[in-house]
Amino acid sequence: MPAGILGINARNLLYIKPSTTKRALRILDNKLLTKEVLKKNGLPTPETFGVISSAKQLDEFEWDRLPSSFALKPNRGFGGEGILIIFSKKDLWTPNIKKVGFFHLITSLTKRLPERAWIKADGGIVTMQDIKGHILNIIEGTFSLGSAPDDAFFEKRIKILKLFKNFSFKGIPDIRIIVYNSIPVMAQLRLPTKESGGKANLHLGAVGAGIDMGSGTTTHAVHHERPINYIPGTRYSPRGIKIPDWPEILELAIRAQQAARCNFLGADISIDRDRGPVILELNARPGLAIQLANIAPLRERLQRLRGLNINSPRKGVKIAQDLFGGTLEEELEELSGKKVIGAREEIIIYGAANQEYFAIAKIDTGAYRTAIAKTLAEKLGLTSILKYKGVRGALGKEERQIIDLVFKLDKTKIHTEAFIASRDEMKHDVIIGRRDLKKFLVDPTKNVLFKK
Repeated sequence: MPAGILGINARNLLYIKPSTTKRALRILDNKLLTKEVLKKNGLPTPETFGVISSAKQLDEFEWDRLPSSFALKPNRGFGGEGILIIFSKKDLWTPNIKKVGFFHLITSLTKRLPERAWIKADGGIVTMQDIKGHILNIIEGTFSLGSAPDDAFFEKRIKILKLFKNFSFKGIPDIRIIVYNSIPVMAQLRLPTKESGGKANLHLGAVGAGIDMGSGTTTHAVHHERPINYIPGTRYSPRGIKIPDWPEILELAIRAQQAARCNFLGADISIDRDRGPVILELNARPGLAIQLANIAPLRERLQRLRGLNINSPRKGVKIAQDLFGGTLEEELEELSGKKVIGAREEIIIYGAANQEYFAIAKIDTGAYRTAIAKTLAEKLGLTSILKYKGVRGALGKEERQIIDLVFKLDKTKIHTEAFIASRDEMKHDVIIGRRDLKKFLVDPTKNVLFKK
């Protein structure tokens, strides 16, 4: 595991155990109790329509109380399992069938089914019996921690912002924010996909897009822990999405942490079209894939915040934006006239047909000329015109293959010549040498995480 990357054991030992009391765990592992605590502290949560804790309550439940659109959730569920998102009601019809001798004839299509039906986020249809069966699974503990008996509850479905419609498949995106010591440390936008069934859960196949803490703009994105350029099945890029009300969302996450009295947690916040930012739930054991989405290690950020005394949420927001939002880099760039980049950076390479390819490049000031892996150069059609250049190395003078290469680094387009190299000799598909770094300052401590 690369240095600085926070693993599960370190997270549990260094941050969860010292920061989480039994009271906090009791609250965070119970969604309904969490909502009650948040509501008492004046924090917005989705409205609850009803709770079912037993088969008897299920039999007596007044279904007419439900709106046509809602979310059905297990109270102690985890990992997004057991959540059912309903978009609308559905009128189903069944034919009248008349038996004539050995034949069955359809005489009409006007007889309504005796049970209600609804449409799920993925377009599938569920009947009353389907929902009742799902509720029974919930209260029997199918989706709860330790398979303990659970409660099922109906919750108002968040209405999606127009901003997110092209990026989200029939579901509501949410924002996961890691908060430590009353300071937001890292954040990602989680976008539902067709694979995830409209749920914003990375393990089910949702997309995670890292968020710059200063500006609230998405930067990099992953799908099943691998970098991606576009939302699966679309030509929409998850990069560059500007999250509205960003400072308010960060402050909301801090206030939620303080209400739960837990020094380390993950806050899941969504933006309702009508109400604005709303807290969906709090997580005592937030996942660590957020590091991949941000291409940054979490451990280093957490270590910088130990011992700080934060007396107000606004101060916590300011510290988060200053420390983790590139403010210092911007000041340095303004003074030097050069952009600050790290030891690894994401670049866009332009192929022979001008197609764009995203790659993680190693920034190597020890190398003079940029190099690209032969397999990648061939894939992009860049090897049709090869040149040869004599270079002097450890084994004396030799001829090396060179191609013309165009790439974009931190919004700067660079035209250069690059060596062709064997992939076996390189840990990265591209190494950028100092010949192409004249417009940049290299900060070796600004490292990014890249998982093959």
